[in-house]
Amino acid sequence: MPRTLITSAIPYINGIKHLGNLVGSQLPADLYARYRRARGDEVMFICATDEHGTPAELAAKKAGKPVAEYCAEMWQVQKDLADGFRLSFDHFGRSSSPQNHRLTQHFAARLDDAGLIEERSSRQVYSHADGRFLPDRYVEGTCPNCGYERARGDQCENCTKQLDPTDLIEPRSAISGSTDLEVRETKHLFLLQSKLRDRLDQWIDGQEGWPNLTVSIAKKWLHDGDGLQDRGITRDLDWGIPVQKGDDPWPGMEGKVFYVWFDAPIEYIAGTAEWADAHGGDWERWWRTDKGAGDVRYVQFMGKDNVPFHTLSFPATLLGSGEPWKTVDYLKAFNYLNYDGGQFSTSQGRGVFMDQALSILPADYWRWWLLSHIPENQDTEFTWENFQTSVNKDLADVLGNFVSRVTKFCRSKFGETVPEHVFSPDTNEEHLVQSLGDLHQTYQTHMDNIEIRKAAAALRAMWVLGNEYLQASAPWSTIKTDPDAAAMQVAFALNLIRFYGIVSAPFIPDAASTMLRAMRAEGAEWPDAERPDTVQDALTALPAGHAFTVPEVMFAKITDDQREDWAARFAGNR
Repeated sequence: MPRTLITSAIPYINGIKHLGNLVGSQLPADLYARYRRARGDEVMFICATDEHGTPAELAAKKAGKPVAEYCAEMWQVQKDLADGFRLSFDHFGRSSSPQNHRLTQHFAARLDDAGLIEERSSRQVYSHADGRFLPDRYVEGTCPNCGYERARGDQCENCTKQLDPTDLIEPRSAISGSTDLEVRETKHLFLLQSKLRDRLDQWIDGQEGWPNLTVSIAKKWLHDGDGLQDRGITRDLDWGIPVQKGDDPWPGMEGKVFYVWFDAPIEYIAGTAEWADAHGGDWERWWRTDKGAGDVRYVQFMGKDNVPFHTLSFPATLLGSGEPWKTVDYLKAFNYLNYDGGQFSTSQGRGVFMDQALSILPADYWRWWLLSHIPENQDTEFTWENFQTSVNKDLADVLGNFVSRVTKFCRSKFGETVPEHVFSPDTNEEHLVQSLGDLHQTYQTHMDNIEIRKAAAALRAMWVLGNEYLQASAPWSTIKTDPDAAAMQVAFALNLIRFYGIVSAPFIPDAASTMLRAMRAEGAEWPDAERPDTVQDALTALPAGHAFTVPEVMFAKITDDQREDWAARFAGNR
């Protein structure tokens, strides 16, 4: 049985994420995980909350709660929202877990033994008003690269340039807003990434079929300017993984913690260990090539801003450790989803966030639009007009209408069982079998290659074929002159609903489940697109006398009044 390891970039703990965050990592990862499971793979799909660093401390301070309590509460919130969107994680962990503490300290010790950790004095911002050092996101200011005025001290979210707090122009404390700052000397540990530049370059060159977006970002960070830079992996914070080697203190690093971007990717491994501890499994067979992970295909999903850390920093940790860790085989990166002429903004309340989305419509509506419009090759914009059109045409008019017409017509003329029939295909059935087989093969190829927009287009085209067949065969007319032919056409169409339930499940799992339950075909296996007769087999799987039910309306259309209300509600404070 093939084995597929899937990880999506782990979201920060500080608040509920918007639709752009969802479509940039977790949702496409879930799509692929569902597809690989349907194809018979053993899948391990891991995600977690990223709980360390300044975002967690600042959010907890704003909420007036101890940071540990805040993180525990927000983990549950994010877990519940993931469940609401039907994200099928095998484990949704926490970067604050004991497993991640142990593994992070282990990797740091291994890197130090390999001569890849160096203690350096660095200049960091100190706030007189706050009486403390201000690492990373505790400092805000103007980006020296693009002029964005709300850049953070670790990265500019506007141009994605990686920064240090001392790089910012007109810096201010994110805690108090004070500009009474000075730069002081402090000691930290640095990962000597520059020593691994050539090895990382060769490793990236050795990957097959990576998206251009992924490779171009990695190569830019490797070679532009002075090339790959050494990176500090510790910070002056209270909340985080203590800097030590296993149980032993790290001299000179008392009171410091590991940098969030050092420990966060390690949580992919730790999350698998959390799963193993909870279920009695063996996590090393997924991550250690000397323990069986050599035959695992590892696929990562993330937004383009996370690519540098996953193509350079995290591989530097794994390769530099000198241990046989599994590295990523395919890294799928995405551009940005923008919102109705601008950007999503938490501070301005602009855009749709995950909890808001589920409060107005079921998950499948959002899953379908986001995945069929996913920003694979360029940034994509969410507009309410496009959303309404896509939902109403694709889901309600094409798929939902087909299921409703077929089941209701059969019930009225033949009852709630597949009618007695002899499968004797004419031109309409033969054309459908051939066209559907070709599209199914195309769909499967795009899913194998993680070409999500193309896969969505192929899936929709399969739905369209069903409506075209229904119009061409017209069983409501045929039954007047040839009831046997009408019975065959209806049986054929009922089997088509079963087929749609199977192949649509990665995109719209709730609707797929509704279709399969209605056909009493739960657990039906994925059709084998490599076999030329697979579609005909699938379309004759339900025998005469097989009972079915007529489902409720699968997709309600979005009205103009709803669209206008939502557009106004989520416009934010411009």
